[in-house]
Amino acid sequence: MLTLRGFVQGEDEEVWLKMGNAANKEYDDFRPSTMEDMEKAEKSPNFDPTGRFIAEWNRKPVGCVNAFVDKKREEKRGFIRRLAVIPEFRRRGIGKTLVVKAIESLKERGMKSVQAWIEKDWVACRSLLESMGFQLRRVFSDMRMSLETVPSDIGERKEVKMRGMQLNMDDIKLLNWLQNETFKEHFDFRPETIEETKYFVEKRPWCDIAEYYFAYLDNKPVGHVGIGIDTKFVRHRGIKRGWILTIGVLKPLRVKGIGTSLMLHALKLLKAKGMKEAELGVDDSNPTKAIELYKKVGFKVLKKDLTYLKTIS
Repeated sequence: MLTLRGFVQGEDEEVWLKMGNAANKEYDDFRPSTMEDMEKAEKSPNFDPTGRFIAEWNRKPVGCVNAFVDKKREEKRGFIRRLAVIPEFRRRGIGKTLVVKAIESLKERGMKSVQAWIEKDWVACRSLLESMGFQLRRVFSDMRMSLETVPSDIGERKEVKMRGMQLNMDDIKLLNWLQNETFKEHFDFRPETIEETKYFVEKRPWCDIAEYYFAYLDNKPVGHVGIGIDTKFVRHRGIKRGWILTIGVLKPLRVKGIGTSLMLHALKLLKAKGMKEAELGVDDSNPTKAIELYKKVGFKVLKKDLTYLKTIS
């Protein structure tokens, strides 16, 4: 009754979207993905349909999985980037079958381990992964704050100057350098290519409004921050929520008020654009202790996300 088949680019985009939308519509941060979103994803320099599979029950699509290989990563680690089963077909072993297929596909492509991400509250998914030998590797926090009042005089570096990023190669290269320098000691880091940075800045795959800013001290770039607004989410949910997409300060200049200045600048910009709340994600074990900065400006932990790892034998 249950069969699996590979994703066919140019034919299965609507089916892929339907599976993801049906499986995720129960979550409070959901908004339907569109063909425009899919087209942007397929233009990514990292897009690869090879590890995408669709589960069918009596020829009816009921679930999907993406077993992704990051070809730019030296470590032979694959990723389960999407595991979705529509609600009425859950608890029939479809999820496990998809995970098994994903692991087989990754092994065939030379991967030695597989990593998966889930929300802590997804109890069934956690049980499935743990029953298959996945081990908890990292915990992340989703954080949110109201923008009704953006704080000030909380330790920001007053002499820091902000400059908005321009859509030219010089600024794309600067953003690429800052992101790689400020994140290179973080969990799961691998250097982002210029091509990838250009794609995120120009195509804006996650938020259709996305802006980046550079912090300068003594006329030298010392950090960056990015803000984003998904107007489709705002319309669909009726919630004026923006995102802190990225933030980083060069290591020798941390804990000197620059990160606080960047964060407050970003929050003020989101508020000026009509947003009522801001959200971000952070690694609880971030070596920069960024979560303490976020708490200081007013963010509170909303939920936890879990990263699991399994060795492929």
